[in-house]
Amino acid sequence: MTFLETLAARRLLAIVRGPDPRAATRTVLTLLDEGVDLVEVSLVTRDALTVIRDVRAALGAGADLGAGTVVTATDAHAAAEAGASFLVTPAVSEAVPAGRALGLPVLAGALTPTEVVAALGAGATAIKLFPASLGGVRHLRALRDPFPEVAFVPVGGVGVAEATDYLAAGAVAVGVGSPLVGDAAAGGSLDDLRGRIRAFRAAR
Repeated sequence: MTFLETLAARRLLAIVRGPDPRAATRTVLTLLDEGVDLVEVSLVTRDALTVIRDVRAALGAGADLGAGTVVTATDAHAAAEAGASFLVTPAVSEAVPAGRALGLPVLAGALTPTEVVAALGAGATAIKLFPASLGGVRHLRALRDPFPEVAFVPVGGVGVAEATDYLAAGAVAVGVGSPLVGDAAAGGSLDDLRGRIRAFRAAR
């Protein structure tokens, strides 16, 4: 299954970031255990590369585990070496072509039509519409008019209600961080995390 096919099938990309690497690892494993099997570990997470390595070791080569907040070519190479199978960037940067040169799909951050074109030109596999909260569903619909074939993944301020609206408006998937993960990656309750996961999965 290609990365685009995976996005379309899963429809939910979980974004994990936090100050506690052990809690972040537990969070990723809990997400996967609950059926959210498309997960990004943001590089702003403390010891993010260790988290990626540990999860990859636990899951094996077949799991869809990404690295997020990938900005530089150095970031891209480090994430790939740690075991990331896809990259997510916050903007159009050198990380996009670097990721593609490594053979990894890249979900590249873009907000405007110009940025969408630049991201695609740099080799983006799909577009992370970020921050989606600035324009909401109306902005997604406006972008889909000139770019009907582009796979958009809104990220930023996406709660359960927003996820449903974005998917209905044509997003291939949604990326969700704190509304889904909450404080789990900082050592918060995994039981509460499981409850949020089930609410999001029901909204897909």
